[in-house]
Amino acid sequence: MLNRLTVSELTAKLARRECSAREATQACLNQIARVEEHVGAFLNVDTAGALAQADVADATLKAGASHATQPLLGVPLALKDIIAVRGQPLTCGSRILEHFVSPYDATVVEKLKTAGAILLGRLNLDEFAMGSSTENSAFQLTRNPWDLERIPGGSSGGTAAAVASNEVIAALGSDTGGSVRQPAALCGVVGIKPTYGRISRYGLVAYASSLDQIGCVAKDVRDAATLLGVVAGYDPRDSTSVPQPVPDFASALTGELKGLKLGLPREYLVAGIDPEVKATVEAAIARLAALGMEPVEISLPHTEYAIATYYVIAPAEASANLARFDGVRYGLRVDGADPIEMYARTRGAGFGAEVKRRIILGTYVLSSGYYDAYYLRAQKVRTLIRQDFLKAFEQVDAIMTPTTPSAAFKIGEKANDPLQMYLEDIFTISCNLAGICGLSVPCGFTASPRLPIGLQLLGKPFGEADLLRIAHAYEQATDWHRERAPLAVA
Repeated sequence: MLNRLTVSELTAKLARRECSAREATQACLNQIARVEEHVGAFLNVDTAGALAQADVADATLKAGASHATQPLLGVPLALKDIIAVRGQPLTCGSRILEHFVSPYDATVVEKLKTAGAILLGRLNLDEFAMGSSTENSAFQLTRNPWDLERIPGGSSGGTAAAVASNEVIAALGSDTGGSVRQPAALCGVVGIKPTYGRISRYGLVAYASSLDQIGCVAKDVRDAATLLGVVAGYDPRDSTSVPQPVPDFASALTGELKGLKLGLPREYLVAGIDPEVKATVEAAIARLAALGMEPVEISLPHTEYAIATYYVIAPAEASANLARFDGVRYGLRVDGADPIEMYARTRGAGFGAEVKRRIILGTYVLSSGYYDAYYLRAQKVRTLIRQDFLKAFEQVDAIMTPTTPSAAFKIGEKANDPLQMYLEDIFTISCNLAGICGLSVPCGFTASPRLPIGLQLLGKPFGEADLLRIAHAYEQATDWHRERAPLAVA
């Protein structure tokens, strides 16, 4: 089954003419047709468009094109429905954009198309990327392919679930506080959030502009490296894009770890972590030590303030960013007697409960009399959190933590308790506040039910190559990444 292959396996077959891009695309479409009613990863599938793209890819391959210059030629991918694709829906999982169609391509989409990728459709998410379970989507639930009664994580839950269920070969999501790494961990796949500024945000609908970053979800580390190499790079259309050279990430996967130091923050292995998660992560530490890394205990003293800091800064930026959805220029409009009533009715009908909660919170912390007490203070603490990481990276080459405090929980279990839901991101949020890179790689399973556990690696600014090297060496020394959800292979 071609849809079960990795990017590297599929491109090798395409290069040897052992299969066609159309056959690979059709295999993914067949899998979508078979499992989508159970998983709910896709909001929209562009069947005709995908097959047309596949035919173009096959003609290009026949003409002698090489994967050396077009590394994703003929590879079916999908995108979280918060990344703009010209002529495709761009709903952000929200009723307020239910019928909106993007008039342009995001920079990452331009890069994917140039690399020859085939875009299958739009993936489900928590509304405007606000959530940790994909239960906040206005349109449908996405379920974890390992256990359909459990959440896939969020906000890129559709992205991780689609990859884990073999509906696509790989996918792009976005990560504001862990929204690529957390669902990747809970669905047993690889997810990487690059350094802030590494990938252009042009065409990514903003949630919290100083935290958002597009990330890659794949079946193994090599695929993540390939995908990151395609979409990374400076973009003058994004004022936060950094003109940093993009290394050959795939060439960094040498397997050599001797001499590297692995930071273990004492603040992260705290009470509240599921015992199975803790034991699995400790086993991963031992495995990396056996591969040549030197574990070093470090301190990130401002970690305890990360959740509070994030939930001041992110809602404040969301309040400003989502002000544009007012019923005047695009999206939903609910008429009223005057403009103020029209704004209120439109936003009241268009936004879900979690988005409203964060807009209200963000507006409050930005309001007169509270700005200094909350928003300005949170920005100061954010600086301290970043300094903690930079100081730690003077001693170590990477930092290791669990990705999540527990495996996937049941649908509805935390839906009515926002605080418990927010705590699901306790290990991932600091990475976004500090603007560094982070990666989650499968490292084991709980016993009963059998659910994936993720290992998080955090790296220096623009240190993605080192993270990928460590993750790949660990992956090659274990078999966790080879395991697939029962739904994906039945």
